[in-house]
Amino acid sequence: MNLFDVYPLFNITPVKAEGSYLWDETGTKYLDLYGGHAVISIGHSHPHYVQKLTNQLARIGFYSNSVKIPQQEELAAKLGALSGYPDYNLFLINSGAEANENALKVASFYNGRKKVLAFTKAFHGRTSAAVAITPDPSILAPLNANHETVFLPFNDLEALENLKNPNEICAVIIEGIQGVGGVNIPTPEFLQALRTFCNNHNAVLILDEIQSGYGRSGKFFAHQHSNIQADIVTVAKGMGNGFPVAGVLIHPKFQAKHGMLGTTFGGNYLACAAAIAVLDVIQEENLLVNAAAIGNYLMQNLSTIEGILEIRGKGLMIGVELPDNAAATRKQLLEEHHIFLGSSSNKNTIRILPALNLQKPEADIFLEAFQAVLAKTYAL
Repeated sequence: MNLFDVYPLFNITPVKAEGSYLWDETGTKYLDLYGGHAVISIGHSHPHYVQKLTNQLARIGFYSNSVKIPQQEELAAKLGALSGYPDYNLFLINSGAEANENALKVASFYNGRKKVLAFTKAFHGRTSAAVAITPDPSILAPLNANHETVFLPFNDLEALENLKNPNEICAVIIEGIQGVGGVNIPTPEFLQALRTFCNNHNAVLILDEIQSGYGRSGKFFAHQHSNIQADIVTVAKGMGNGFPVAGVLIHPKFQAKHGMLGTTFGGNYLACAAAIAVLDVIQEENLLVNAAAIGNYLMQNLSTIEGILEIRGKGLMIGVELPDNAAATRKQLLEEHHIFLGSSSNKNTIRILPALNLQKPEADIFLEAFQAVLAKTYAL
């Protein structure tokens, strides 16, 4: 049997990882500024993380959610306290797409509606919760087979104000910062307008913080830069530092009923151990502050490099837009300087998504290499 070939792959096989670095089978060392789509939040092989998982595996690794797992309650309490959502309820699943699907279910159970408002260049997963990334809303796939989706231009207040039949909207879903779409940031005014819209029309405001959450922006959730509170927040990626775990943070106004939602693997012992370890390290090592500081350091220094059209981002979620397709630049940084970076649907944008404990010496390695590559590419 062959693998189903849907991902373009670099001819690199990592065999070891520590902190912000990877080593391949030849012993070549790589600086990892992408973290496997932003999942590495506290660095590879963090000692506390490894110990937490090892200890749990020695006792029991998995059982389904048909039994009481005390670690779920510990995770919920720690996540609520650190995220600023202590009164919310937590539903645990396995992936970001699954989190968004369940968020839409909760919203429909709440107000009985099926129409969802989303925005161009958004991305909410690769299952039936997917939003295709294209400027033409007429060819975008629905968020969910059970929902009708209305797409508006991102950050367009006038389009929101002119929306027809607003009382038919079940939920509004938006990323705290668009990730795959190219690191596009919703303005505070736009997020605040969405909050008001949902209040006025009994719609549910869902903040997709799957990539932008867990401290990446310098606050626990990116939408907190805009001083709003969501009805539902979806989380994944950095939640488990690479272990598959995701969650839905749900306002107490939504009533839970047995059988309302379901999962087999969600909230298992190992997933909880991984997620608790991540929260421990974020808090003990003050990684929200570090993400903001090192992110600002990177963006300030990137702004001095010739050949960059635009820098977008908050904390350690940064998009660097180049004059043309960034694939060659990204490839050169990987092959010649051994630095992993990310791409986006905007082919000219490179994404920088390192672990939240990245330090200045590591940032400087990237900045020096990036400047050298751009100077060579654009003959600066």
